[in-house]
Amino acid sequence: MIDVRKYEAQMRKRLAYLEGRLDNIEGRLDDQPNPDWDENATEREEDEVLEDLGNMGLDEIRGIKAALARIDEGTYGECAKCGKDISTDRLDIIPQTPFCKNCMVKS
Repeated sequence: MIDVRKYEAQMRKRLAYLEGRLDNIEGRLDDQPNPDWDENATEREEDEVLEDLGNMGLDEIRGIKAALARIDEGTYGECAKCGKDISTDRLDIIPQTPFCKNCMVKS
């Protein structure tokens, strides 16, 4: 039997961390550009990295929110493709995963 509350707590903690990190990234991206041309070019490169990190964070947030919705629906831990149980070993690594190992490999 899956300890749903354990995974829910992990995901809520991770969600809070990611949302805080995204706020930080957004704040840094909103900073005024440096008037020094060389420094500005370097900052623009850093901004691209921050945007990529932000996008990866948004993807993970979407996955976590979808998993929390599955908890509310009572379907958490069931593969979205085949309906079989997702192993606890897999959930321990990626608690927000909607797929069992076999269906993920087939994707």
